Amino acid sequence: MGTGAKPAAEVAVDVQGRRLTLSNLDKVLYPETGFAKRDVLDYYQRVAPALLPHVRERAATLIRFPDGVGGGSFFEKNISRHAPDWVPTARVVSGAQGRGRATNHHVRLDDLPTLVWTANLAALELHVPQWTVGPGDERRCPDLLVFDLDPGEPATIVECCRVAEQLREEVGADGLRPYPKTSGSKGMQVYCPVRTDRPERTAEYAKDLAWRMSAAAPDRVLARMARAERHGKVFIDWSQNNTAKTTVAPYSLRARAQPTVSTPVTWAEVLACRRPADLAFTSADVLARLADGPDPMADLHTDPTPL
Repeated sequence: MGTGAKPAAEVAVDVQGRRLTLSNLDKVLYPETGFAKRDVLDYYQRVAPALLPHVRERAATLIRFPDGVGGGSFFEKNISRHAPDWVPTARVVSGAQGRGRATNHHVRLDDLPTLVWTANLAALELHVPQWTVGPGDERRCPDLLVFDLDPGEPATIVECCRVAEQLREEVGADGLRPYPKTSGSKGMQVYCPVRTDRPERTAEYAKDLAWRMSAAAPDRVLARMARAERHGKVFIDWSQNNTAKTTVAPYSLRARAQPTVSTPVTWAEVLACRRPADLAFTSADVLARLADGPDPMADLHTDPTPL
């Protein structure tokens, strides 16, 4: 994808046979670092081979920052009315198991042109559910189990790593295969590929394990969303498995002061983490990591374990 040699208000580009008009390329979206929309577009184009397998066929929720991370933002579950007719969508009824009152037409980030199109909307953050949509836009049962680890100050991602290590042992004893990633903010997530025929099964499993871990280490681990109790503990947010919820996608940018990224990491990196900076990655860091080696989550969507 080329954006032309001269700065311009709008630039027409061809992305895998799709014609796109990119706008405001020099608009700074991360003021602290001068990271502009052209940099966001460049990042998402280059990271696409690693990112797309994690979001394909999922009903995405975009968080858009038209005035950058210092300005306002909004969630977008319905595709923009100005979207090209080739952008894939998923018609999904809201709520857990599709029992809500609203019907949303979500973007499906199935290909590079769609990813570039959303980046041009200043959709910095990409959030997806733990299930995919079928040919008729039906919700399939969850194919991922997720544990969202959120530290309460003064705890940091370092404490999350220690809880993740315990999670690894627990799910491993049940035959599950865990994959860690940073949130790109304060915490991290641990995913497991699973197979189930009940939409609520992943939440049941995650809730049970979170409460058991909290009971075993109440001074370090919390299983309920009680902000007054969060100080210095790691909250295991098992409710992220609710089918109405989404989690930040692997390789999504985050709307922080710097262009940090929700980054898949290895268990060796988790074990070695002793300070927050050890697992803090910007877009440049992530592209360098992928240039040096494969995505640590590359086989996340293979060989799911019956839950």
